[in-house]
Amino acid sequence: MKSSYILQRMCLAGIMVLLLTGCSKADYEQEPSEQEENKIQIGMIFDNFVMERWQRDRDVFVSTAKEMGAEVNVQNANGSVEEQIELINYFIKKRVDVIVIVPIDSAPLLSAVSKAQEEGIKVISYDRLIIGAKPDLYISFDNEKVGRLMAEALAGKMEAGDGVLMINGSITDNNVKEVETGFKEVMRQKHIRIMGVYYADDWKPEYAASYIRQNSNLLENVKGIMCGNDNLAGQAISALAEQRLAGEIPVVGQDADLAACQRIVEGTQYMTVYKSIEKLAAGAAQAAVALAENTEFAYEYYETGEGDEIPYIKLEPVAVNADNMQDVIIDSGFQLKEDVYLYRPDLLE
Repeated sequence: MKSSYILQRMCLAGIMVLLLTGCSKADYEQEPSEQEENKIQIGMIFDNFVMERWQRDRDVFVSTAKEMGAEVNVQNANGSVEEQIELINYFIKKRVDVIVIVPIDSAPLLSAVSKAQEEGIKVISYDRLIIGAKPDLYISFDNEKVGRLMAEALAGKMEAGDGVLMINGSITDNNVKEVETGFKEVMRQKHIRIMGVYYADDWKPEYAASYIRQNSNLLENVKGIMCGNDNLAGQAISALAEQRLAGEIPVVGQDADLAACQRIVEGTQYMTVYKSIEKLAAGAAQAAVALAENTEFAYEYYETGEGDEIPYIKLEPVAVNADNMQDVIIDSGFQLKEDVYLYRPDLLE
């Protein structure tokens, strides 16, 4: 009797372990319910969730799509383009209506994207363009303007002949090239020298700190540093702090991450570019439903330079510094005032 009791307890424990264990990728193969099959099915593939902003994008997109009666299956590629290809093929097998992709790199995805479209699945290139593909929609911000806003902010703190460093994100990201184009355009107009250009592979922020440390000899003549996003800016500022230069050399970034907003009110980061994630994610969700339903929605065209025109929703970025932090970031609800001023409560009204 005792051995039988022990065996029963062991079996029960095994069942509980199986129930509590998280699902692996193979576990997505569950058949959808009849109710789910009647809904629009959207597959969404992110680059990663390391950057704070992608979590916001996910939440707004899913919430908006659900309000419109659609189901969203969100997957994280964890920075692997091979994983993105596998996930596209997974969504093809699931016969979703729309696939939304934040691409890591373009060329490796082309075959899978083409296959999805051949199967009648609409493809949205989210925030970053899949170069060489013809997605059914590209939705992003005016990235050249992002670069111009960064450059104009720095130029306002500099004089003709001064030097600036550029610490960009991944060179495989089309947005990086567009931001760089806008930034360099203003620098030429202002006669400001670009003393160094660096690309951080996979947008890894620690590379920004390494670049600053390895090029500390340039800092004496540098009057500004442009960083591709706020994560890169944060690490660059940490490296500057090691040399007691944080706040001495203006640093700009983009995304209006909470940590960046805190640095701005503290005075160690000069400016960030705010891009309304709510408008981007909600707009993408609405467009995904419209594509699935074959209904009309407003868009313009993005010219690829190779004769192709891609349906394009272009959103406007906004420059943010300490002067308009309240109006743009806090009043919009993007960040909470008590969080932004957490380390400088003395500046609270």
